[in-house]
Formats: sequence, structure tokens, C-alpha cells
Amino acid sequence: MSEINMTPLIDVMLVLLVIFMITAPLMTSSLKLDLPKTEGAKPTDAAQFITVAVDPQGQLYWGDEAVTAEQLKLRVREAAVRNRATEVQLRADKSVSYGRIAELIGLVQEGGLTRIGFVTESGASPAR
Repeated sequence: MSEINMTPLIDVMLVLLVIFMITAPLMTSSLKLDLPKTEGAKPTDAAQFITVAVDPQGQLYWGDEAVTAEQLKLRVREAAVRNRATEVQLRADKSVSYGRIAELIGLVQEGGLTRIGFVTESGASPAR
């Protein structure tokens, strides 16, 4: 037989296509926030970090999972035991009140982590 059988190659390609179609939506964050915009935002170079978020209603999230204040404090404490240099990346909707953000920072500090970074979107036009 002098020809290459293409059928197995096409089958593998189609299986990979289906796998990527299923996993691609899972790789994006499902929590939609309207983050503040700023020109001076630079990405962090922290080796280890955790993501904490607050939605417009004030609900707390560990990654994309909704948690209570006590659950958040417990998880932060566990992260602090593993590595005290872990950075907390805080994602907060711009409509969340300053008081709620201050409460969240207090919870994180009570849990034992002190490195807190605020996540923003870049590309805002400068204020005039």
C-alpha cells in the first residue's frame, strides 16, 4: 500500500476539537465584574496568589465560588499557613462601597495575609 490512510488522523483531530470546545468556556472566569479602569495598572509578578472578589451586591467570592465572611477568613488562614508571602488579588466591582472593601481587607488581614493587590482593567482615558 503506497498511500497514507487519513481516517485515523481525522478521527483524532475531531476528538481534540470536541475536547477543546468543551473545556474552553471553563477556562474563563464566570464572575462578571465591572472593574475600575486605570492607566497605571501593571500586572503583578507574585509567585503565589489567591483571588478574592466582591460583586455589586456585596457577595464575597473565593475565586468563582460564593463564600461567607467566616468561610473566607478560614480559607485565607489556611493559605497563610501554607505560605505567608501569598498575595491576595482583590477584584471588586466599581460600584461596591468603600466600607465593604475595608471590611474585606480586614478579613484578609485577620486571616494572616498582608500582601493585597487590587485588580483593575487597563486602558482608561486620562481624566481632564
